[in-house]
Amino acid sequence: MQFQIPQFIDVEDKIVGPLTLKQFLYFAVAGGFSFILFFLLQLWLWFIIFVFLMAVATAAAFIKYHGRPLPYVAWHAFNYFWKPRLYIWQRESEFREVEIKGKKYEIMPEMPNIKKLWNELLTTKSPIPKREKVLRIPTRQSQKEKFELFRKRSGEKEIARRIDYR
Repeated sequence: MQFQIPQFIDVEDKIVGPLTLKQFLYFAVAGGFSFILFFLLQLWLWFIIFVFLMAVATAAAFIKYHGRPLPYVAWHAFNYFWKPRLYIWQRESEFREVEIKGKKYEIMPEMPNIKKLWNELLTTKSPIPKREKVLRIPTRQSQKEKFELFRKRSGEKEIARRIDYR
């Protein structure tokens, strides 16, 4: 079963002559404002504003920048300059500076007191939890060498020393 696939989905339909509905509305709004201003302003001032409004409507209807319509680009430019910008990738530092004997060091705020930690490292025999590994002295039983018999691919048997890296 064959299905018909739409070919030109990015092209808008022409509604009013060669203009799309959006283009026609840009010109209609500019024409409506100029019609109202014709009765409110003098002829020379109305003509200057009329030329300006039609230039803006033509630009909005036909100019595209990188495939985007001009009103879309103008709206995003306005938001870029109007709204505050927050750059998430430039977060504030979670470290604080500490000066020890003239040198500056950065430490994390949740770190324990450095002097207390240094004192514990020098004076205690038990390890500090989550900071030091327990040193295990090997016993006599673990020092025994263990041998295993294994068979090679060729079929011959060989004895090898077993090493545990635990």
